[in-house]
Amino acid sequence: MTADHVVIIPHYNDALRLRRCLAALTATDTSGVEILVVDNGSTEPLAEVTAEFPGVRFVTEAGKGAALARNRGVLESRAEGLIFLDADCVPAPDWLAAAKRACGRADIVGGAIDVFDETPAPRSGAEAFETVFAFNYREYIEKKGFSVTANLVTTRAVFDTVGPFVNGLSEDAEWCQRARLKGFGLVLDETLRVAHPTRSDWPALKRKWRRIAREMHALHQAAHGGTGGRVRWALRAVAMAASAPAHLPKLLFSPKLDGAGERLRGAAVLIRLRLLRSAWMLRQSFGGTI
Repeated sequence: MTADHVVIIPHYNDALRLRRCLAALTATDTSGVEILVVDNGSTEPLAEVTAEFPGVRFVTEAGKGAALARNRGVLESRAEGLIFLDADCVPAPDWLAAAKRACGRADIVGGAIDVFDETPAPRSGAEAFETVFAFNYREYIEKKGFSVTANLVTTRAVFDTVGPFVNGLSEDAEWCQRARLKGFGLVLDETLRVAHPTRSDWPALKRKWRRIAREMHALHQAAHGGTGGRVRWALRAVAMAASAPAHLPKLLFSPKLDGAGERLRGAAVLIRLRLLRSAWMLRQSFGGTI
């Protein structure tokens, strides 16, 4: 019998977090729901994970990229309700029930994303930065018009009309933009909650933002090509560097951080990251790669 809903989880070489995600998910009522993990050609063995969760279906997508994995999940399933979750997220105990309620309530429903540390206190600079700034889901959904695919619910009818995720771009922002242009609505559901680990150190945070910088530039080029687009990107690069002082108070006075040490380490990372992103963007505006 075809399930009414499918949870699609892209995965690549992160078996420990995938196991944690699936443990939280399968501890809840999964009736009427297919759980589908789309592995992106991991070199890390998954035999122990597949044996531990016999009720979860695993398929492989050879093409690299989470967008391709999500698209493969949609093609592999027949359910009308499409629920997207990331392998490194931990769904709340009532997340699946909330996702089932959300499906069909609006065209696209984005959920809340909390953050947690995987290492003992005190927080590193990267962890402090992410604790304050990672996943501003309200602003994404209510002001920028997109929801991250780590916690997104829609229907097959909407997805078929909008089309698949595009690999190599910020696929969540681009897909939601296409959906809105076709007249579909996006709403926030605060009861739909997952938790995501903070990046534990500078190298991990740098890798994250290098990927995002590439994807955002590709999305910008698709919308604003030519010389005018390059000038716009260069101006955004200057604004990126200038934004660091403006955001320092939010970090330095955040109630989420403990002690002066965490605040100062987080402030140093904020300034360093904004300057680095600005340099990357300037390089891109002159045709360079990062």
